[in-house]
Amino acid sequence: MIALARGRIDVEVACEVQGPHGASLPVHLVTLGNPHAPAAVGYFGGVHGLERIGSSVLIAWLRSLVGRLEWDSSLHDILAAVRVVFMPIVNPGGMLRGTRANPNGVDLMRNAPVEASEPVPFLIGGQRISSGLPWYRGRAGQPMEAESTAMCATVQRELSGRAFSLALDCHSGFGMRDRLWFPMAHRRQPFHCLGQLHALHEIFESSNPNHQYVMEPQSLQYLAHGDLWDHLVIRAQAANPGHVFLPLTLEMGSWLWVRKNPRQLFSRHGIFNPLIAHRQERVLRRHLALLDFSLRAAASASRWVPQGQALAQHHEQALARWYSRAA
Repeated sequence: MIALARGRIDVEVACEVQGPHGASLPVHLVTLGNPHAPAAVGYFGGVHGLERIGSSVLIAWLRSLVGRLEWDSSLHDILAAVRVVFMPIVNPGGMLRGTRANPNGVDLMRNAPVEASEPVPFLIGGQRISSGLPWYRGRAGQPMEAESTAMCATVQRELSGRAFSLALDCHSGFGMRDRLWFPMAHRRQPFHCLGQLHALHEIFESSNPNHQYVMEPQSLQYLAHGDLWDHLVIRAQAANPGHVFLPLTLEMGSWLWVRKNPRQLFSRHGIFNPLIAHRQERVLRRHLALLDFSLRAAASASRWVPQGQALAQHHEQALARWYSRAA
């Protein structure tokens, strides 16, 4: 994809990690759009190496944008108003090995220095017992893994400090529905940008009335230690109190693929990815509307982000929509 873009995107190596036989694997960072724009949107995938479909979705989206740069004047107008960031394969070592964790056995989405406020589910909520077990957080007191550190540095440099930023982190493997999770994962109380997130939900519903997503706080499903997005939200709030930062995690419902092709249960990759070509193509098309919406919403944030009394109303509506069950 980088070669096909022929200089129409900016590419750098966010970090390098060790691959098989001592080989060095780059974590690529791709950017386009106005570096001084008041808004930004970031796309992240491949945090879990087994979930290749998330990276495939983002690379297909990047390919679409690059192809449109030659002829789409409306896209150029959008890119003048928004900075666009791609980190499609955060965990190249895990993807090459076909593992959820990185080559050190650490689950990058359990690797941040954030502790849950209540007990978490055994193992799945993050554990420090052994790197041989899933959802390993890494040793207590140790720095974050290189991949986690690079992702956090990218968010801080490219997304934080702007008036508005949106992030979409693509995963797979949870249930029969496509879900859009938002912070917090380490506590049941809502995060500080809840009203703005509810406004985003409203404009998404109005412009995509037949969408297939369930948007909800991750805490409705389970709590977890070490969530990277919780860590980044907390850090962004402390550094830039007026900044609106809305990170979303797309959890593609991979059980749909297993239901249609039960033989996938016998493949480690098949539990998290569509293995039949036409189903993979369908998934790549399925999320285009969401990706296009995220770009346009970031570029047009000044038109829909609520202020004052409207923000307070959205906050109350969000509490009623998403937190009444928890109460």
